[in-house]
Amino acid sequence: MKISDIVALGLWPESKKTTTQKGISELEDLGYNLFYIGKNADLYTCPGDDAKVLLVRSDRCSVFDIPLNLQIEGKGIWQTAISNSGAKFAKAAGIRTAILDETIDQSLTIAPRCQLMELCKPLETEIDGEVVQFEFIFRNYLTGSLFDACQNGNDPYGLNLSSDLKEWHKFETPIFTPTTKGVKDIPLNSQKVREVFPEIISSLEKLFKDFTVYAEENGIIVVDTKLEVFVDANGQWILGDEILTPESSRFISKENFEAGNYISMDKQILRNFAKENSWKEKAKDLKPGEKLDVEVPASIKNEVLSGYTTIHERLSK
Repeated sequence: MKISDIVALGLWPESKKTTTQKGISELEDLGYNLFYIGKNADLYTCPGDDAKVLLVRSDRCSVFDIPLNLQIEGKGIWQTAISNSGAKFAKAAGIRTAILDETIDQSLTIAPRCQLMELCKPLETEIDGEVVQFEFIFRNYLTGSLFDACQNGNDPYGLNLSSDLKEWHKFETPIFTPTTKGVKDIPLNSQKVREVFPEIISSLEKLFKDFTVYAEENGIIVVDTKLEVFVDANGQWILGDEILTPESSRFISKENFEAGNYISMDKQILRNFAKENSWKEKAKDLKPGEKLDVEVPASIKNEVLSGYTTIHERLSK
């Protein structure tokens, strides 16, 4: 399938610019054609007429949506392995995902970075007079932006949380904090979204609860997760590619959490380093298409990789 066919089917947003640049030769030689270069992964059209694409994760890094000239060797392979595990957990729970069971030739050197994906449309509907796409977020603990909102007396999701709650308060049952998906994620009223998608939300809530238990039994505390829902060619809802992964969730090792060390086992380490070195300020001068030149010590890179490998070892049993 060509990119023109994908666009004609309405399966590719016009806002995302495609590329005519050649991709990895061992894929191009087999009929996979690069058509989109993302911050951390690339997309290829596939030979044949099926509505699917090949996602290839790179070792490129980004933080706060800032493209960097930084690569962490091996990161893409671990991210792919964790993504496959998350999809497997969801499928075992009876929830379909866009990740296909079909794989490319496993003898290819690029194979550990690859996932064949079903082409789907983002789930969208009208909320308060505006058509929006969604990020469905579930939280076990009060922290981050929601804690800040509570402290300031704000109630962005209509949850009526007490301003007296301490940071890292554990909710008796996970709370649902949906947002729009876009350049800026805007909080939505939790109950309104539940009423629009009752079956989807209850299924995802159960998935999150079950995964939280499974993860803790294997030494990882799940703070929260973001799930993105799509609609397939048959009009059925399915999940995307980042399902219960450190790209969509905050994971903390159980031993660190119990010691009061709330550092996520993922690129939070890189985010913290970025804050310390004012990357956001430096990125303001970047021109479109430019990457921020950064220097990151090996110790930080190794810490990031260690988080990914530990997550995979503990959650892929």
